[in-house]
Amino acid sequence: MCGITGWVSFEADLTRERETLDAMTATMSCRGPDDEGTWVAPHAALGHRRLAIIDLPGGRQPMSLRTPSGDIAMVYSGEAYNFTELRKQLTGLGHGFETDSDTEVVLHGYLEWGEAVADHLNGMYAFAIWDARDEKLVMIRDRMGIKPFYYHPTRDGVLFGSEPKAILANPLARKVVGADGLRELFAFVKTPGWSLWKDMHEVEPGTIVRVDASGIQTRTYWKLDAVPHTDDQETTVARVRELMTDIVHRQLVADVPRCVLLSGGLDSSAVTGLAAARLAEQGEQLRTFSVDFFGQEENFQPDEMRDTPDSPFIRDVAKLVGSAHKDVMLDPGALSDPDVRRAVIGARDIPAGLGDMDTSLYLLFKAIRGESTVALSGESADEVFGGYRWFHDETARNADTFPWLAMQTGLHERTNMLRADVRDKLSVDGYVADQYRTAVARVEHLDGESELERRMRTICHLHLTRFVRMLLDRKDRTSMAVGLEVRVPFCDHRLVEYVYNTPWSLKTFDGREKSLLRHATKHVLPQSVADRVKSPYPSTQDVGYVAALQLQAKEVLAEHDNPMFTLVDRTWLTGAVETDPGSVTSLERHGIDRMLDLYHWLDLYRPELDLS
Repeated sequence: MCGITGWVSFEADLTRERETLDAMTATMSCRGPDDEGTWVAPHAALGHRRLAIIDLPGGRQPMSLRTPSGDIAMVYSGEAYNFTELRKQLTGLGHGFETDSDTEVVLHGYLEWGEAVADHLNGMYAFAIWDARDEKLVMIRDRMGIKPFYYHPTRDGVLFGSEPKAILANPLARKVVGADGLRELFAFVKTPGWSLWKDMHEVEPGTIVRVDASGIQTRTYWKLDAVPHTDDQETTVARVRELMTDIVHRQLVADVPRCVLLSGGLDSSAVTGLAAARLAEQGEQLRTFSVDFFGQEENFQPDEMRDTPDSPFIRDVAKLVGSAHKDVMLDPGALSDPDVRRAVIGARDIPAGLGDMDTSLYLLFKAIRGESTVALSGESADEVFGGYRWFHDETARNADTFPWLAMQTGLHERTNMLRADVRDKLSVDGYVADQYRTAVARVEHLDGESELERRMRTICHLHLTRFVRMLLDRKDRTSMAVGLEVRVPFCDHRLVEYVYNTPWSLKTFDGREKSLLRHATKHVLPQSVADRVKSPYPSTQDVGYVAALQLQAKEVLAEHDNPMFTLVDRTWLTGAVETDPGSVTSLERHGIDRMLDLYHWLDLYRPELDLS
């Protein structure tokens, strides 16, 4: 796991631009605290920061191969979980290896198969290859978008990086945010290819971007296809169990300490149970970590999203599998600390507005990093197996918008914090409607599907191509900010493809959410977790957190000329901070969090706002 960056220019001599390349590479130091390297040729410059996971002495980057027709150089971020099999295959084809790293396997895979190397990989990855034989850059991103990857076209080439901050370190990239950038922040729809920064784009998941002197071309090498599912219920459950076991076993491979993020829900508990069993076979004890808040269990109040606290279920899982478990306990002071907020914004490059759900995740990862370098997560199971409550709410399922928005307060209310003129310019409702129509039009269906099956396939597709990408970006950027590699077994493309094409009637055959996962992994679960209803990532209920937000917001209100008030309605904010902390609504709390994110983001990045 690493941070990559680079610059291709077909007119300039980049050997004269080492200082700029070094500055771009330095922005990725958190993603790669163990090593750094650069590679420069007249028309290509590559930078790399390494987090050593496999083959700690070897695997240094950028990595290059010399051919009779020119060098091939690569910077790579991620993990290829099938690199052992690929290495054997490539050895049989005549390739020789100098290291035990998966990076070298991917590079030789490109030498053998060209861009089609992507079809051979199982894993999470974002990598760029400069091929001097054809004077071209090839950028490839994993199928689900687990690893972030951005690029910025220039007049005569391109800039790229794992994160926008690497690109923004080059003077050719202006820090401009347009209306579409801001719309996306409030719309919560994750438009494919979107970047907050004007003229910057994502390398979309499952996509290859090729850059040569003639320009930039893109090609999709993987997408969700609709294919008939012919397995019966028993066979389907067995196949899910087989896939999950193989995936977890593969993703436990590392030369550094590993752990699992345990929330006490079905998803993370299933990964925990499978991982613990595997490590026990190898004579090791699994480590597990959870995040919790002081007083949360004792004073828990059910709300519209969470029926129960996590702690009792976490204890049940840890006891059953015998893990070495640790709770990372947080208080309102830590969750609301402005320095932590700024660290999160710096990690994500955007003012996400998720408040304590972002800061607690960052603090959890920071605590874990002191003991482990790799963590397995239950992220994405809800998108794959249909676990969210809105999958099962008839109103949300039939709404003419994204289901996760149908379960929330209206968009117009979620943008109340904005000035009226800004709301009018952004027209977030119209933006969401346009994006929804575009997203639905991309879904393929099978002939003969019932109306319900067609609708549920559409909803699953929306989650796997939109919703999950927001969560994957959040988890990667927050974890890599502290040098922690988080792996997501539920994003293995074999599992995604298989379950996506399983009919909804099979996904809910026992009348509950995530029936397939529940039955496929019940052999490693305590009964309490097997019976538990879906509960999302925890959020503090301590009114002290709200009071701390209000105090910080009052200090911002005293700054009459702050640029944030070109976006935020001062009157709205005044009313929100004067409300009794115990009476602040979830919408108001979210608005204050969002405002504080905007305040610190504007200070950290000093962007130019262009709402024309």
